[in-house]
Amino acid sequence: MGCLFLSKSSFAQGEESITLTINSNNQFQTIDHFGASDAWAIQFVGLWPDEKKNAIADLLFSMESANGRPNGIGLSMWRFNLGAGSAEQGKESGIKDEWRRAESFLNSEGKIDMSKAKGQVWFAQAAKDRGVDKLLLFSNSPLVQFTKNGKAFSSNGKSNLDLDKTKDFADYISSVGIGLQNIGLHPSYISPVNEPQWDWSDGGQEGNPYTNEEIASFVKILDQSLSDQALDAKIDVAEAGKINYLFELADKPRRGEQVKAFFDPSSENYLGNLRHVSNVISAHSYFTTSPSTVSEKLRVQVLSEVESIPGLNYWMTEYCILGGNEGEINGNGRDLGMESALYLARVIHQDLTISNASAWNWWLAVSPYNYKDGLVYIDKNKEDGAFYESKMLWTLGNYSRFVRPGFVRIEASINSDKLMGSAYIDPLSKQKVVVLVNPEAKDIQVSLDGEGSENTSIQCYLTNEQSSLSPLTVSSIFQIPAKSVMTLVFN
Repeated sequence: MGCLFLSKSSFAQGEESITLTINSNNQFQTIDHFGASDAWAIQFVGLWPDEKKNAIADLLFSMESANGRPNGIGLSMWRFNLGAGSAEQGKESGIKDEWRRAESFLNSEGKIDMSKAKGQVWFAQAAKDRGVDKLLLFSNSPLVQFTKNGKAFSSNGKSNLDLDKTKDFADYISSVGIGLQNIGLHPSYISPVNEPQWDWSDGGQEGNPYTNEEIASFVKILDQSLSDQALDAKIDVAEAGKINYLFELADKPRRGEQVKAFFDPSSENYLGNLRHVSNVISAHSYFTTSPSTVSEKLRVQVLSEVESIPGLNYWMTEYCILGGNEGEINGNGRDLGMESALYLARVIHQDLTISNASAWNWWLAVSPYNYKDGLVYIDKNKEDGAFYESKMLWTLGNYSRFVRPGFVRIEASINSDKLMGSAYIDPLSKQKVVVLVNPEAKDIQVSLDGEGSENTSIQCYLTNEQSSLSPLTVSSIFQIPAKSVMTLVFN
């Protein structure tokens, strides 16, 4: 696809003009990564025919371009589901949907076997081959060999980890990390618990609840295990099920206020002094994104809480469009178009510019479901099938492909609430990137003021119903089309 050129003369007169002012002297968080997870379909898609699985890997990870248009969205983090062994149990697992079961690296004799989870390992390698150097291992449940009920989900809304097997579980995680390292993959992060606030008793997927005390206890044992096995990986805590649980107890008195619980030195569950614990608190943006005014308020509270701990960063580690969202959009129903993509763009924008998230992660990189949970969608077929790109994929790419690890968010002020915009700078090359979101039903004229306004030719990438990161060139006064996301790159 060739370059388009959009200037103010390309459009009708009389449009509202909005001014965008960039100020690189006012700096905020350093971006660590944009990512997605391999749950759950990758265990099968990684075994699909080479041509198809490579094409899907290109969409997710590629930094290459063809005729100026990116081949993929250049994710910089890949989240690897460390399965609990429900797949090996089959129907006996109690998890009805076999796509939501997950394989472990333990064989029938209880020994580590790195030839397992072949599909997942293939995709982790495909990510690395395409330049993704951050790999995170996340565990939704302890291995079924280490749980009280022998299942990968809880029976009673309480932690299912057999206390006598705690060290075994920690050592297993470390050993798998070493095993992956030995085959050329290098896990840089381990996330041992996931959404510990939920009861995980319905058997819908692998899952395990934990109190803050139980998390702290396990993380201390895991920290020692990583040291003992000399695995150079950081531990990420604690993937809160909602961002509220970072700053309030809410309805989970022993599972909330997690910023203070784990990073306030006066807390009995303090983890900040452990060698392998990263200076990061993580949470998921589910159930907190609608309406926009409530979303803003909650994210202001996240920022305030995180900033109360010097040196602490915030990662948003999982999101898809879930539930009813106060009538704004429903998670049910696959949508490959811009309605979902524009809602997603607002969530990313608010997470990055209000709560100052230094990382942003989507849930299912590949989904077989009739739900707004995928970037790439597939037929629900274990051996082969068609795959479908979504506009949510490319809209995430408006950020992930251009805002690279190490970029710093800088001030971008806009004199209208009709347009969302954020700006970033590479401290080394001084390249600036601006991402603009126009959810309105009409085009908006934008005038650059201050930094960048001297540019007569700016490289842009447009995502809308007709385009997916399509390259175009604009001047310092330009139009952003209706219902679109546009990335500007200033070299």
